[in-house]
Amino acid sequence: MTENKTTVTDVDVGDYLANVSDDKKTDSLWLIEKMQKATGETPKMWGPSIIGFGRYVYQYDSGHKGESAIIGFSPRKRELVIYIVPGFEPFQTHLGKLGKHKTGQSCLYIKRLSDINKPVLEELIAGSVAWMRNKYSD
Repeated sequence: MTENKTTVTDVDVGDYLANVSDDKKTDSLWLIEKMQKATGETPKMWGPSIIGFGRYVYQYDSGHKGESAIIGFSPRKRELVIYIVPGFEPFQTHLGKLGKHKTGQSCLYIKRLSDINKPVLEELIAGSVAWMRNKYSD
């Protein structure tokens, strides 16, 4: 069985953000505030570049088990990547009101927060966290 590449590290989130461009740092601080509010959790570094909140344990049909953040993001050079773990099917209404963005399976790509409707993003974050907690509650 392969080991998960993205696990919690001891890297300080503030130290990581010290090396992020000023525009991405400002956006990152807003995301940290909103994700912390939605989860009640402090941010942790997951792998070298993901700022994650909370954790859940998953198991695939193959038997592979792992642990990951309930929600998180990565302030990449070109864009912010926000990890909406449940995917976007439950959140189509939000996406229609969000503004300029792209999506992958569970990744929301935004160049900068000024391109989007921040209250809608905050609702999307809260909705994703609620969905995850409902699915993975004990």
